[in-house]
Amino acid sequence: MPLLSVSDLSSSAQQGSFTIKNISFTQQPAQNIVIAGESGAGKTTLMKMIAGLLQPASGEMFLNDNKLRGPDWQLIPGHEGIAYLSQHFELRNNYRMEELLAYANEIPASEAAALYDICRVSHLMKRKSDELSGGEKQRLALARLLVSKPKLLLLDEPFSNLDLIHKKILKDIITDISIQLGISCMMASHDPDDILPWANEIIVLQNGEVVQKGSPENIYKNPVNEYVAGLFGDYNYIADKNLFLRPEDILISKERGDMEGKVISCNYYGKYSSITIDINGVKWTVSSDESFIEGEAVFLSQNLRK
Repeated sequence: MPLLSVSDLSSSAQQGSFTIKNISFTQQPAQNIVIAGESGAGKTTLMKMIAGLLQPASGEMFLNDNKLRGPDWQLIPGHEGIAYLSQHFELRNNYRMEELLAYANEIPASEAAALYDICRVSHLMKRKSDELSGGEKQRLALARLLVSKPKLLLLDEPFSNLDLIHKKILKDIITDISIQLGISCMMASHDPDDILPWANEIIVLQNGEVVQKGSPENIYKNPVNEYVAGLFGDYNYIADKNLFLRPEDILISKERGDMEGKVISCNYYGKYSSITIDINGVKWTVSSDESFIEGEAVFLSQNLRK
């Protein structure tokens, strides 16, 4: 039985939201799903409807076979069993964190203590919200949601305002939430570095509609159009074959290959260099662990090992 079922879900244009159209999918227990798309694609609107914070215009949703109704049908918006961490999470002022979490807690003290350890917030209990960093506030807001014992956790662009150190901490926490607490997660994101290593399935939205669904590998290697290809990194489009080649799908050599060109630029990214090559007026992007010099003649061929 699916944990979550979404069938023909649509929304009307609402102030501060984007319209989505006839979206259907299921989420299995322990499955990590990412809703991907550019800004304005409808990611947040979809997440808020699943969370019970926006009323769908049509369609149905079920959590463990229990029908989910929107805020027009409920006194208090939201769904029992679903927690939604907004991009604009807030913590009430003038409360110590231990007080704030105690008010929301629905689990035994020992379980709550273990949860706070998972969220890396146990050392913050005596502090007030104005004594916390942005990353600490986000982790406490997350802990406050988790003590309500949700079955499904919705994360709306959770890494968008974090530096690399706090992003790494939060990624580890989200992994631990799935494994140790058995909570299924859904994430809205546009960053391939956050999406590809984590997701079991990706649902790509464009203008409020699903344009592609599939595994991270299939979405990355076989995008249906240039919009999807561009969401997940650099690509080279071969129009006559309707073929998308990622930079690592192409071999670059100083000696031999199928096509000859000239290096326009070479940018170093640590693990690899991104090289732009001009071939008869067409720009190609290739990645390599070697560096090349601007103006240098090079040869390209398809990497058949990929």
